[in-house]
Amino acid sequence: MTLTATTPFRPLAELPPPALSEREWLLECHCARPVTDLLKDQGWDVVADLDCNVHCSSPDRRVYVGFLPESREAARGELWHIHVTDKDGSAAWRQTVGPDTPAQAVAGFLGALIASPTHYCTCI
Repeated sequence: MTLTATTPFRPLAELPPPALSEREWLLECHCARPVTDLLKDQGWDVVADLDCNVHCSSPDRRVYVGFLPESREAARGELWHIHVTDKDGSAAWRQTVGPDTPAQAVAGFLGALIASPTHYCTCI
């Protein structure tokens, strides 16, 4: 028996995007996996502690990402912690993200951070 397709297969990237009114925006996913998978693929260290918090360090140890659901900060609405240090070890900037933000959005933010080849802004 031979099966033939009536419509050719088109990879997802070739499919037209849905109209904005039909799009399903990120609304859920409050686990760490989208972020940890991204960071592991980039060579980051990813460690879970006994309290189920997840700690991630960039290969140069200058960026820390923490998924801290069992911390006092999470009770105040700070689930994700991102800390960037300067070359001399001083704090450059920090960002916290609350539990209502989908993990895919946090992964997208970190993906953009990783993709930036320099700390210089092109508008300066």
